[in-house]
Amino acid sequence: MQIFGLDIGGSGIKGAPVDLDRGDLTEERFKVLTPHPATPDGVADGVKQVVEHYGWTGPVGLTFPGVVTGGATIRTAANVDKSWIDTDARALFSECLGGHSVTVVNDADAAGVAEMRFGAGRDRRGTVILLTFGTGIGSALFTDGALVPNTELGHLELHGHDAEKRASSKAKEDEELSWEHWAHRVQKYLAHVEMLFSPELFIIGGGVSRKAHKFLPHIEGIKAEIVPAQLQNNAGIVGAAMHAAEQDR
Repeated sequence: MQIFGLDIGGSGIKGAPVDLDRGDLTEERFKVLTPHPATPDGVADGVKQVVEHYGWTGPVGLTFPGVVTGGATIRTAANVDKSWIDTDARALFSECLGGHSVTVVNDADAAGVAEMRFGAGRDRRGTVILLTFGTGIGSALFTDGALVPNTELGHLELHGHDAEKRASSKAKEDEELSWEHWAHRVQKYLAHVEMLFSPELFIIGGGVSRKAHKFLPHIEGIKAEIVPAQLQNNAGIVGAAMHAAEQDR
């Protein structure tokens, strides 16, 4: 079974058809840059470009980098334009795609669901936390495989700042930090999250997951196992498609 998955991020909008039996993309993903400012209409235009690139006419699952309630309403907009708050994203995207069946879910939750079924969290019990390091820090919290949605742990306070302002991959790039220096910031953040939730496993996702060998060896003192996401930066696309398939039943 194939469903289209699309992942909206602070820097890019990317998508592809997904084989839900394998948890993998059936074609190379297509990406456009997220507009700045990332207004609802601007992002919707980017979504339309990605979907039309494939000539897709079926259901579409989308992620959003913020809290999504009721499968539609946006409640936070840390890394996109504030005009997103209280927007009915499902109605917006359905209209821009000509009436397609559309579902919307938090981006990190989608990535987490995909990793728990097809990737690093498969068959893992207890408390598992996926963290996506990108423009911000997204989080997905699982207990015995069940998702606790919209956790937004990237906004925990760390040394007087939102954690993502100090430890996201954007912070690394903006401040031109070495991998080792950035890893020490990530270590402090993980220690804080571990103190609060005592997970058995941290899964590190986002674009940095494909470069895990450059920073994971520098992270010390964390009791939980730490592994990179196996689906890497495709996890959100796969999870979005999984969510669309479940809602379409």
